[in-house]
Amino acid sequence: MSAALRVASAGVKKHGRKATGGGKFGQNKDGRKALATGIEFHKSKGQHILKNPQIIESIVQKAGIKHTDVVLEIGPGTGNLTAKLLEVAKKVIAYEVDPRMVLELQRRFQGTPQANQLQIVQGDVLKQTLPYFDVCVSNTPYQISSPLTFKLLSHKPLFRAAILMFQREFAMRLVAKPCESLYCRLTVNTRLLSRVSHLLKVGKNNFKPPPKVESSVVRIEPRHPPVQVNFTEWDGLVRLCFSRKNKTLGAIFKQNACLDLLEKNYRTFLQLEASGALQSSSSSAAGGGSADMDIESSFPVKRLGISDLANRSRFKDYVLEVLKDGNFSDRRSSKLAQEDFLELLARFNAAGIHFK
Repeated sequence: MSAALRVASAGVKKHGRKATGGGKFGQNKDGRKALATGIEFHKSKGQHILKNPQIIESIVQKAGIKHTDVVLEIGPGTGNLTAKLLEVAKKVIAYEVDPRMVLELQRRFQGTPQANQLQIVQGDVLKQTLPYFDVCVSNTPYQISSPLTFKLLSHKPLFRAAILMFQREFAMRLVAKPCESLYCRLTVNTRLLSRVSHLLKVGKNNFKPPPKVESSVVRIEPRHPPVQVNFTEWDGLVRLCFSRKNKTLGAIFKQNACLDLLEKNYRTFLQLEASGALQSSSSSAAGGGSADMDIESSFPVKRLGISDLANRSRFKDYVLEVLKDGNFSDRRSSKLAQEDFLELLARFNAAGIHFK
């Protein structure tokens, strides 16, 4: 028996129960759910074990896993989904932060034909350097949904697809379209880097213990090749536009806080341009891991000089002229498509206005 399994066995003996996925639930004083004969699940840590075998089977089928694939699983819990993944994948690399779950996984798969296909990594996946993988499948702890999504999308080399379980509202934000109420900065940033589709709804009663909200499974496919845009610039623009997504862009860019930021960046741009530094550093690592390549623009704009900035109204008119030239002044972020934001960023960059 391995050292890890000896530890697991000692723990089971001490507590007088077997760590399994079966049994009925009891309620502890601190609000944690526990199986009468198994592991306590902490809702505060997002531990909601998927128990419905039909849902598990559907997720695996929709993942389109090949027998040569390496699968990354995040939050395997007691291994219900892991077991199905091992049936179809060459290898499963499972990241689990809870040492109790790690021991349960070791106990469950030791001595099985799939044992050599499973690699268990204990730790916080957000703090790890991810290995190579072809497909990611995750019953995602809901509190890490956003950082996990962008960590995956920044991973190189690009994977084929990620099949992720999310809280229903978060999932619907990912697939929202312009003019829909859930369309937001998250939508636009995710869509820049990937294609997202909704696969199936999962009711709360399919989990142990059941969460308070409904869930959905989405498929995320990184764009091949990636869109050539500086992601730091892009996120700066989108963050500003969605600060008041139902206001017109003209109203947003008239605000003093916005003009202060853009004028400061514009002064820096003019200084770098005058020193020749821009030509020697045309690209660098972008925030979020995206390709850091400025959009090539063909929009002719008569730029302001450094002396023109003494008059604040001149710079304000300059910014609003960029919006007007592209017919963006009266448009709202909530109704702009991906291509619109790319064009808007290109127009601002052509005018020397930057967002980082």
